[in-house]
Amino acid sequence: MTTSAQNTRNILTDIFKRSLLAIDPYQAVASHSDTIRRAYRSGSFTNLVLIGFGKASPLMSKAIEDDLGDLLANGVIVTKYGHSVPGNRDSKITTYEAGHPMPDENGVRAANEIVKVLNKADMNTLVVCLISGGGSALLAAPYGDITLDDKKEVTGMLLNAGADIYELNTVRKHISAVKGGRLAVSAKPATIISLILSDVMGDRLDVIASGPTAPDKTTYKDADAVLRKYHLEGRLPSRVAETIDKGMRGLMPETPKDGDPVFQRVSNIIIGNNKMATDAARKAAELSGYRTTVLSNELSGEASIVARELARKAIEYKQSLTPGDKACLITGGETTVTVRGNGKGGRNTELALAFGLEIQGLPGITFLSAGTDGTDGPTDAAGAFADGQTITRAAEDGIDAAQYLQNNDSYTFFSRTGGLFITGPTGTNVMDIQIILLDN
Repeated sequence: MTTSAQNTRNILTDIFKRSLLAIDPYQAVASHSDTIRRAYRSGSFTNLVLIGFGKASPLMSKAIEDDLGDLLANGVIVTKYGHSVPGNRDSKITTYEAGHPMPDENGVRAANEIVKVLNKADMNTLVVCLISGGGSALLAAPYGDITLDDKKEVTGMLLNAGADIYELNTVRKHISAVKGGRLAVSAKPATIISLILSDVMGDRLDVIASGPTAPDKTTYKDADAVLRKYHLEGRLPSRVAETIDKGMRGLMPETPKDGDPVFQRVSNIIIGNNKMATDAARKAAELSGYRTTVLSNELSGEASIVARELARKAIEYKQSLTPGDKACLITGGETTVTVRGNGKGGRNTELALAFGLEIQGLPGITFLSAGTDGTDGPTDAAGAFADGQTITRAAEDGIDAAQYLQNNDSYTFFSRTGGLFITGPTGTNVMDIQIILLDN
């Protein structure tokens, strides 16, 4: 790699890191600690408890304990393996680590402990609920006689079929004892303040972590429609199929909807989202001398197809530049991957590989796609870099990029060619960011 190419990657890395500062979960929660303290005093509460689930819950909970430790009685949180942070000495908060994106026994154990905390809550209890991306998988509480293995099987089917987060969580809510507003039911008659770091487009409260403290806008019929869309209805575990069938026939209670009295004592507050991250990225790019445009905060669709459209826009935009001009294009959102091969990768590395194929041989275009949580699917990378030489260099070494893309093996491709972007867990999560630098 040339010195110029490395310098461009360094600029991309700096822009990405600066975007994370705008969505720091510790600071986002700390900025609301005075609001919680006032609510506690004005409501004459005598008990403050904390629950949390998601990749950002360790930093979020530490902010509560640092600022409101004098009021806090106890707390339970669950995060992804490897995402815990050093806590306070003699912490009142118990931290669990569990599986993501596939739920596991630790997630079930953590969910049970969280429900126990809520079942002890009364009218004099104020519950601080910390919600962030990944919470849907991490807070695992199968509904009725559905088993954890059943949930894992359905989750895997939907992920491999390319279902988006709205579709995935529509099904999850209807086979869970805590999602789709059901966690709020467990806390009744306590008061809940939920501080939410959004990892979904549009910041829909019923979708973030499957909306455990929000009214559910979806129904059993919607869940059935998702499963039929991907032709999964005949392959479901029997207990899941039976639950959804009974729900559609009115033989199983629906998730609580808007207007349900349980939500009269619940406040859901968005404290961070993808727009805040891309706005910060735009400012960082401008400080580096790039004329910058945020194209979208709602990037979605099949990663390899989205990559073609992004590449087309980048090429067209570059052609409009005058000699010496520098520009930056930024998007945010969350694409999907329909798994057809048996390789290793995530949506960001697949997006970068497909983008690289589209700009092969073109100078002055450098791309980064990365997850703000620092992980991309079942890998240790946040995403990957690609430029006009990525595919050419690989071909010179006998590496067929198109074959790797077809096999959904983007992580292995970039591992061999040196394009992986590895940050480690960032402690936050507001979907993904794509940054394109254009130098004419």
